[in-house]
Amino acid sequence: MADPLLFLHAQKAALQTRFVRGPWTLAIFEFVAFGIKQAWACIFGGLMLALLIGTFLFYPEDAVVTRYDVITIGAILIQAAMLLTRLETWEEAKVILVFHIVGTIMEIFKTHVGSWVYPEESLLRIADVPLFSGFMYACVGSYIARVWRLFEFRFDRFPPLWAQALLALMIYLNFFTHHFGPDLRVLLFLAAAGLYGPCVIWFKPNEVHRPMPLLLGLGLVALFIWFAENIGTFTRAWAYPGQETGWHLVSWAKLGSWFLLMIISFVLVAWLHRRPTHEASQIDGLS
Repeated sequence: MADPLLFLHAQKAALQTRFVRGPWTLAIFEFVAFGIKQAWACIFGGLMLALLIGTFLFYPEDAVVTRYDVITIGAILIQAAMLLTRLETWEEAKVILVFHIVGTIMEIFKTHVGSWVYPEESLLRIADVPLFSGFMYACVGSYIARVWRLFEFRFDRFPPLWAQALLALMIYLNFFTHHFGPDLRVLLFLAAAGLYGPCVIWFKPNEVHRPMPLLLGLGLVALFIWFAENIGTFTRAWAYPGQETGWHLVSWAKLGSWFLLMIISFVLVAWLHRRPTHEASQIDGLS
């Protein structure tokens, strides 16, 4: 099967030749190309949200197969299609699987202590957690893996992987231990700022790499995940305390949780690439 990414690049080149006539049209084209690449990277997450919304609006309550089980089956089919169409590589799938397992373990613990609940019945579940929940974490891992590849990420002052791995481990443990002891979240935010603050990410929306502080990029991704989580709770895929009688916006505190959890996924994908650092002077289009 042909590589869809090569097809995407070919179509982009053809459109650029046809429509770009000067600096202004080039800037508009680059902005549009950025949006298309972002949408392309979000395919897994977008399809999962569509599945949540579609089953919420249209799936019959008296169906033989429960809604949660249909979501789980749909998520498996989406993941299989991503691999068969080569939208994800097998190496990326291995990293995403690790994040899937990490997320499911945390889900089992968090539902046990009452942090959130899955209000509907299902057959395909572990304890109180329907199996589709792990795929929601996989969406984050899939996005980071795909956006890294699509935008050809390069970094200045990229932190050592051992330091990132240590931070990711501390973040993961704190999601459990803060229920029984002090919450180290503020210290973890400070550690993340110290580790990633000096780092600049270079991403390629079209033909030239553009810079952005890595912390800003991570924060923006966390914000959009928070938006997606509000859609998830609106569709009653899961519910937080206080949402039993009616939906309301997810607490802004969850934005910080997603920022920390996303670091775990970022470190896993960084480990996949192993040697991601390139000085800015080595990037195409810069002297």
